[in-house]
Amino acid sequence: MPTSAKPRDIGEVLPATGRAEAPRILAADDQRHILEALELLLKPQGYKVDSVQSPALAREALARTPYDAVLMDLNYARDTTSGQEGLDLLSEVVAFDSALPIIVMTAWGNVELAVEAMRRGARDFIQKPWDNERLISIVRTQVELRRALLQAERLEAENRLLRAEGRPELIAGAPAMQPVLETLARVGPSGANVLLTGEHGTGKEVIAQTLHAISPRASRPLVAVNTGALAEGLFESELFGHVKGAFTDARTDRIGRFELADGGTIFLDEIGNVPVRQQAKLLRVLESGEVERLGSARVRRVDVRVVAATNADLQAACANGTFREDLLFRLNTVEIHLPPLRDRREDIPALAGHFLARYAARYSRPVHGLDPAALQALLQYAWPGNVRELEHTMERAVLMCRADMLQPADLGIGLQRSQMQNLEELSLESVESILIRKAMQRFQGNISQAAEALGLSRGALYRRMEKYGLSPSRE
Repeated sequence: MPTSAKPRDIGEVLPATGRAEAPRILAADDQRHILEALELLLKPQGYKVDSVQSPALAREALARTPYDAVLMDLNYARDTTSGQEGLDLLSEVVAFDSALPIIVMTAWGNVELAVEAMRRGARDFIQKPWDNERLISIVRTQVELRRALLQAERLEAENRLLRAEGRPELIAGAPAMQPVLETLARVGPSGANVLLTGEHGTGKEVIAQTLHAISPRASRPLVAVNTGALAEGLFESELFGHVKGAFTDARTDRIGRFELADGGTIFLDEIGNVPVRQQAKLLRVLESGEVERLGSARVRRVDVRVVAATNADLQAACANGTFREDLLFRLNTVEIHLPPLRDRREDIPALAGHFLARYAARYSRPVHGLDPAALQALLQYAWPGNVRELEHTMERAVLMCRADMLQPADLGIGLQRSQMQNLEELSLESVESILIRKAMQRFQGNISQAAEALGLSRGALYRRMEKYGLSPSRE
């Protein structure tokens, strides 16, 4: 092969991308001397080169490491010239990450094979033996283009955060929320798994919706699952699906939530409540990207970004053996902690105004604002239930208000304090029964609305109602 070209400074390789680390290239070829030649050529140019000798090893490398470009052969089996192995791998890589530049290499190059490779998504085509200057030029161009696109995606995500396009309104002006916004802008465009932590009612689902909306997956589904409310016997069926006859009541095939979220995002709420036995099954799917419907031997591959949420201390749960440490590593590539409402009181006026407008419109009530005394009451209250409690308080206040401005008495905050003191004398089951009764009364027996307000699935609410002898008709 021709002698190596003159090395360039790494600063020339990465003009104005804002990324300091060296570009990483994956080289896939069944011939060791070809891989060694690529390493000798590209490393002096400032690239990190990972070498693999089979499509299987290439898949493993791509699953665990982010790359800036792929250099890949089309033929891997001895005495074959069809390029089919390489073309199949090419199609898989494009499906995995359509923005990842793939440069195809083959010693058996012909026009038809080159056209087919480009049709399947290759960015360029090099025939062995290659010209060093041309290969370096192609790699440099594709890496710079890749990083420019990633930078553009990041900037677009930041702009979408500001413009509030395609996502729920995120009210976060308090200083305590600035780290949350900064992390959202950085990780939103990526495919990284995110773990949301914080107390009940702090708005973790809104953040999950925002992460999805500012990502390249925004046009694909966001599927939310309250994993903590799933009965152990239904866990696999709900998440992974089942086939007809898999169990007694399986009368038809059913697609699971992971398959529904293929190409998009799955939001696993209350992840800390998943039993250890089910954690192992969830971990296998996260590691392999493959799901098997209950009762089926067929493996289905899914491309899903996972956003999980919990109010539990998962590090402590790992220490006491109730949560798998390897699952935690899979979930918290990035962790975002949401502060309680008491630590972001600057946001209370805007949040209250937002909820007031929402429920005044929903219930067609002529309520246009808050009396200053009512706003003062909101600012002084402790909000143990965080943003969710504030929303429910504003909904009730809109319904109770008899004027065009909410008054302190409409908020019922003093009543809530008294109730909270009384609750300390009750058992956990009694408190849960009271909350379910109140939710059913509030939504006039509507199971779906009551379940959503309580943070439960419909099935979980039905099971609790049966446990406490409650029914929609009598509540």
